[in-house]
Amino acid sequence: MTQDAKVEEELSAKNLVIAGVDEVGRGSLVGPVVACAFIFHNLKTSIKVCDSKSISKIKRIRLFYEILQTNSLFSLGLASHKEIDQINILNATKLAMKRAVEGLRSKPDILLIDGSNKIKSDINQKCIIKGDSICKSIGAASIVAKVSRDSLMDKLSSLFPLYEFNTNKGYGKKKHKKLISKYGITPIHRKSFRLT
Repeated sequence: MTQDAKVEEELSAKNLVIAGVDEVGRGSLVGPVVACAFIFHNLKTSIKVCDSKSISKIKRIRLFYEILQTNSLFSLGLASHKEIDQINILNATKLAMKRAVEGLRSKPDILLIDGSNKIKSDINQKCIIKGDSICKSIGAASIVAKVSRDSLMDKLSSLFPLYEFNTNKGYGKKKHKKLISKYGITPIHRKSFRLT
């Protein structure tokens, strides 16, 4: 167990309220980046959470519903495709995380943030590389954010059926890029990204 993996346990042992923070959609060509701030009611839960991208869709959705049944607290924050174009993806990601934290009904004592970039907040925070794989609260945030954004992309797919957002989730897969070349971009594509 790495030192970072012990951080969550040590903070919990001090009875500090921990919010794990993670985002999804950073590399997509379409739509918002979605962040989640997640506070476990009880970190001793037996649920094994992890990086949402490392597991199958079926397992991710099952974990999502298990997580929601833990009587825990979470909030989502979004930064739109227009905001991404205006302030760049890194700043938009931090903005989405900030919004997620500010949306929590109670203020945590510390934020554990996946990755290496702190956000604007008066709450103490610690960045943890690959935190979604080693911290339960960050892993839960990763799963909730991923399932929530995927659901949004499914809805957007019904508005723009030619682009198959329900399968590619807006990411720059070869077929998606071919569809852009054929039909052009939609109003929800990120114009600051390389789209073809």
